[in-house]
Formats: sequence, structure tokens, C-alpha cells
Amino acid sequence: MVSSAVSLPLGPVMCDVAGLVMTDAERETLRHPLVGGVILFARNYESPEQLSALCADIHALRNPALIIAVDHEGGRVQRFRSGFTRLPAMRKLGELWAGQGDAPNTAAKAAAQDVGFVLAAELLAHGVDLSFTPVLDLDFGQSAVVGDRSFHRDPAIAAELAHGLMLGLREAGMGAVGKHFPGHGFAEADSHVAIPVDPRGFDAIWADDIAPYRHDLKKILSGVMPAHVIYENVDPNPAGFSRFWLQEILRGRLGYDGVIFSDDLTMEGATVVGDIVARATAAHGAGCDMVLVCNRPDLTNDLLSRWQPEVSARSAERILALTPGGRPGPEALSVDTRFQQAWHTVTQLA
Repeated sequence: MVSSAVSLPLGPVMCDVAGLVMTDAERETLRHPLVGGVILFARNYESPEQLSALCADIHALRNPALIIAVDHEGGRVQRFRSGFTRLPAMRKLGELWAGQGDAPNTAAKAAAQDVGFVLAAELLAHGVDLSFTPVLDLDFGQSAVVGDRSFHRDPAIAAELAHGLMLGLREAGMGAVGKHFPGHGFAEADSHVAIPVDPRGFDAIWADDIAPYRHDLKKILSGVMPAHVIYENVDPNPAGFSRFWLQEILRGRLGYDGVIFSDDLTMEGATVVGDIVARATAAHGAGCDMVLVCNRPDLTNDLLSRWQPEVSARSAERILALTPGGRPGPEALSVDTRFQQAWHTVTQLA
């Protein structure tokens, strides 16, 4: 049973739901004042029709509606598959660029824009507001968790292709979230199950990994997600808990003013900070506008019952700005010539 929407500002916590439909307990959780968004996973997907119904149910809970997000990048990280266009891994776009030599490759960038357009148009048509993409990590050849999710090793090429993808997202009406700042590509360990350490100094990271964030694409990034990586010769804290990385570098030196999302606070890379309240407090204090708590409803409930953050008006404005301006219905895509053209490009790549 769906009750009328409650009027609440969007809070700084993004959490999840367990299955294909919401339980009454989950409805109450999502009405908590600290909640501002929901992240979906493959377990929340059965069909396009079921996804549309779930998203409509979530959106009906609150006014303004909760932000619904997903990790839907392409390649091995695509949560919704049957009924959705199969998206290529971003390395495919890098290979397309490399196949044309060293000159700026307008065809590869146009293909990236087509991928972004299809990705966003299909999600928006079924009620999803945001995808955590693009991956701006560079492919140093040593991080299995990044691997083919990266566009390229060359930061200039990665930036151009990411910019193309983001133009496609924006063309369809969706924001973009760059990850994992300042860069996860050099650290070998997977922060889902370990605590990655990057031994390089700041100058090397600034020259390579941060180069895409210095590109014009920073002006159209709606969000940035920092890495659960410790850059031991720069700061003792993982980037997502570091005022140096988030305030001095991302906000200050780079001038970025969009949403900063924490990565999932239940990941192993976040455990160095303490319990779930300590993690959220540290991430928020370092500069994260919104913290993610995934796959652990017990920790979500613990956080919501004990955390008492002070949320700035500017942070609340940033989160609200993630709301898309409009969305086409699924039936509209079948007769949209722009979508059909982009779809053809994407299916050829995938």
C-alpha cells in the first residue's frame, strides 16, 4: 500500500532496498529525514516493467522525490541487463580511439557520446535518476577492480572520452559522477575486500590521475566519488575521509562545486575509520555531501538512529540539483531517431 508523499528535504544518506519491491519497513526507512537517495543493484531488477514500478513507488514516498541511483557503467558493471541495451566496457572506446592513431579522434568521442545517451535515456525512461559513471581512473594495468572499466592509460584520452560520455548523459537529461578521485588505477588491492595503498607522491598523482579532473569535464560533473585508497605519502586517511583531498584539492585547487559522494561505507576500505557512525561522520566532515551505506540494512538502521550531522544549505542544494529535469517514457525511445542512431552505434561496439 502506497501512502501519500511526505514533504522532507533530501538528506545526506543514500541506502538500498533488498528486493524487487519494497517492504513496509523499507518504506519507513526511506522516509527518515537523513535519507536522500536509494541505490539499486542487480538484485532489484527483474524486468523493465518491474523496475519502473519500483522506482515509481520509491519516488512516491517523498517530496521532493528521493534520488534513485545505480552503478550502470557498461561492460562487467551493468546492473540491468535483460531488456536493456548491452553497453560496452569503456576500454572499448579507448581501443576505438587508439585504432585511429594519436590525433584527436572525433569518431571515438562521438561514439562515447552515443554510449552516454543510450545509458542515460534507458535509465531515465524507467525511473532511475543517476548512474555512478564515468570511471575516470587510469588503466595502469595493475588494478583488476578497475581494468577495462577505464577508458585509457593516457589521461588526455581518458578525459576526452569521458567528456564525450558525459555530453551524452547530459543530452539525455542525466548528470554524471566521476570516480574514484583522485584515482584508483595504480592501487592494486580491491577496496571492496581490502585496504588499498598507493605509495606515489602528490606530484605523480596530480600529473596523471587528477589530469581528467583538470579537464573541462569538471564543469559538467554533477558528482564526484572519492576512492577508499590511502595515498600514504600524501595523507594517512583514505581519500574519502581526507580534508586534504576533498577540501584542499577537489574543492579548493580544482574549484569543483558539485556533489561529493562517499563510496560505500560498508566496504573494507572504509573500516579503518571505525564503526558506521564514525565512518559517516569522518566522510561528512571531510567534505562528502552524501554517504552511501549498501548491503547492510542493520548498519543503515544503526546510522539513522545515532548519526546527527549538521547539513549545510549549500550541500542540500547540491543534492537537490541531481534531480533530472524530465524523463521520456520507454515507448518514446522506440520512435526517437536520436536514440535509434545512438543505439546502433552502441550495439556495434558491445
